[in-house]
Amino acid sequence: MLEILLIDDEPSIRLSVGDALGAAGHRVTLASDGREGLRLATHRAFDVVVTDVRLPGADGLTIFREVKRLGSTTDVILITAFGAVDDAVTAMKEGAHDYLTKPFDVAELVLRIERIADRRRIQRELDQARAELAARDAGALVVGQSPPMVRLLDRIETMAQSDAAVLITGESGTGKELVARALHEHGPRRGRPFVAVNCAAFPETLLEAELFGHERGAFTGAVRKRDGRFRAADGGTLFLDEIAEIPLPAQAKLLRVLQDGAFEPLGTNTSVRVDVRLVCATHRNLKEHIATARFREDLYYRVNVLDLHIPALRERRGDLPLLAQHFLRRYVKGDGPVPPIAPRAWAALSQYPFPGNVRELEHALEHAFVLSRGAEIDIQHLPADIAGSAGELAALAPPRKPLCDRCRWRSRNSSASTCCARSSSPKASAPRPPRCSASLARTCGRS
Repeated sequence: MLEILLIDDEPSIRLSVGDALGAAGHRVTLASDGREGLRLATHRAFDVVVTDVRLPGADGLTIFREVKRLGSTTDVILITAFGAVDDAVTAMKEGAHDYLTKPFDVAELVLRIERIADRRRIQRELDQARAELAARDAGALVVGQSPPMVRLLDRIETMAQSDAAVLITGESGTGKELVARALHEHGPRRGRPFVAVNCAAFPETLLEAELFGHERGAFTGAVRKRDGRFRAADGGTLFLDEIAEIPLPAQAKLLRVLQDGAFEPLGTNTSVRVDVRLVCATHRNLKEHIATARFREDLYYRVNVLDLHIPALRERRGDLPLLAQHFLRRYVKGDGPVPPIAPRAWAALSQYPFPGNVRELEHALEHAFVLSRGAEIDIQHLPADIAGSAGELAALAPPRKPLCDRCRWRSRNSSASTCCARSSSPKASAPRPPRCSASLARTCGRS
């Protein structure tokens, strides 16, 4: 379905063409003169503008050039009388999509609109395919074989088949966006848009415009119209990371989208309907936010129809070898061998608590890979806080008690003692150790 603006001062053309495009499944807005058409074209987002060249108030070429000046992706089709074909040809050279001469066949216009719809659909699919390939090249996979991850992967597979909203919880760095993408790619919306928004990355005054879009002039600095992330995700999945950071006014608007599937962009009273699966994520406790009136309770139950909790890395240490191989394989060019990890380096990685979770592990291994120049990774190649943690833990171990003379003698002469004890020579006898010195008699414990 395309959003189409039809501008013509002849009522018969407006009605007949509008009815035909509506019957083809498109949403059509009508304008009866150039002034009204120019206002709509520059303040609302349309996929296609169909306009007569000769109009009262403002001509079709002015409307086309203003749409182009705003940097819009809107396709413009001009309708012209035979005597004004030169104007249409000039507009085509400047970037207009097509033109028709009067009288024209309405079915021909509908066919050209359908070609635009096909081209836009193919472009969306290509963009989505590029995004998916980029995500796969970046290793956007949920990796893990430990019991907590097996349970998580099983729940992802089950929930992916639903359109219900999902709330993903877990500490920062656990991979919440990868889990959201896995939900999308394992479900029926795979191949449709997957749009991710970090709600904490936008100021409170701009987040609402980013999510729901705005018309030109809706607020200071809105020099051009913007569709917003909900429209970009239409038919697919919208992932809202750090949902706890959404201000209360935007929460009310988000609640309406979940209830009715519709919203109003800033600067207009026209509702826009979308078909979007919502997946949200947070590292905060939303119930605490509800108790302090920072998050709406009714919205909480709307976004938390299904829930997924991602375990911290310290809760799935059995996945460390698998994750290490996964990340190091990404850094190796071509089919070269994955560099080994020396025992000292592996001990340091195993002992470190990784407060930054998988993200910190990934950065640590990339740091080590670069410093080791692709060779064996040893402890000196790891970041200082990880390499130092091994020494700190060793320093915390209880000090060994000093050995007495008797035990030092036994340590030095253990092989000789054994040999003498096993010697077949009747003259051979094991040397006798000295007595424990009085100063160490109470501390040695080995005498």
